[in-house]
Amino acid sequence: MPLSYELLGKMFVYLAIAMFLVTSIALLLGAYSFRKHKIIFPNFILFMLYLYYSPAKWMCRAFFVKEEIVDEILIEIRNAVMLEKFKKTKERRAVILPQCMRHPECRARCDPIFGYECTKCGMCDIKCIIDAANMYNFKVFVVPGDSFVRKILKSYKPNSCLGVACYVELTESMQAVSKFMPVQGVCLMKDGCYNTKVNVIEVVQKMEMCDV
Repeated sequence: MPLSYELLGKMFVYLAIAMFLVTSIALLLGAYSFRKHKIIFPNFILFMLYLYYSPAKWMCRAFFVKEEIVDEILIEIRNAVMLEKFKKTKERRAVILPQCMRHPECRARCDPIFGYECTKCGMCDIKCIIDAANMYNFKVFVVPGDSFVRKILKSYKPNSCLGVACYVELTESMQAVSKFMPVQGVCLMKDGCYNTKVNVIEVVQKMEMCDV
């Protein structure tokens, strides 16, 4: 006997309610973990918020909560889950920075595989990060886009990766790269198309942890 439209409609409503409840639970657990720095059911939170990423953001907007909290939760929980493995890597450690951190007058050459070759002119924060990376045995890449990240993973074959990007891009990149290696992420304080800013101290501290 074929299903009636009424039954299909009820099934859809029940499914929507179930999705709303599960996503709400994941958001609440994630928000608690994020605020208290005490991770609860991290794998459940990561799975559900990645699965219902767009609905979770819609729910935040509906309740007048900044939608970036979803990305913040995903990034911080991923950082916590992978921290110990990240700290244990000793060789072929990469830092991937977005090209938007460059100064508008930057004249660095762009390599077709590894991205911009910083000349350490000092006009932006990239020089400071490279200087610290040299101390802690990290290789820095300044990339124009995701395609360069894939090239670096294929060519350089890092054992761990520290990424810097805006909320959305960092969330997506950490999810993808974490399938192959431990990752850590630091969000930009100021995003945009150029002259963006990151907390350099936080980036250096992430590298410093691997030297303990």
